[in-house]
Amino acid sequence: MRKVDLQIFVEIYSRPELSDADQTLFREAREATRTSYSPYSNFCVGAALRLEDGTIVWGSNQENAAFPSGLCAERTAVFTAAVQHPGKRIDTIAIVACPAESRQFVPISPCGGCRQVLLEYEQKQGSPMRVLMDGENDQVTVFPSAAALLPNGFSAGHLQ
Repeated sequence: MRKVDLQIFVEIYSRPELSDADQTLFREAREATRTSYSPYSNFCVGAALRLEDGTIVWGSNQENAAFPSGLCAERTAVFTAAVQHPGKRIDTIAIVACPAESRQFVPISPCGGCRQVLLEYEQKQGSPMRVLMDGENDQVTVFPSAAALLPNGFSAGHLQ
């Protein structure tokens, strides 16, 4: 047997330390939570991604009574960008969440399905996609790439 030690490097910032562009992206992600359709979980998730040309695309979670027919905010944003802005590289995605009744934002991390989609689109575009996540006490966790969220992820190469 051989053991492998995987190391993932992330950065943690206080919100004021973020660049103006990243702070704008977080504001947009928070606005995106207002478009969430979450009558079953009452948990609103918003994502905002910035394309290479500065365009910002929103996504929010969309639930359905026929579980699991809904879709997460991250995938909604990525798929919308792919359709409306084909061929444009995704530079950064910000992800936020809040309970519908309180509008108090809480730390959130993408689910496994979203991590897989982010990884595939990162591989497709051939460059890293930064991932920003809300944290506790006005902290923000910055992953340098989607691959950092899903080490040893599944890819098209596995299908060959």
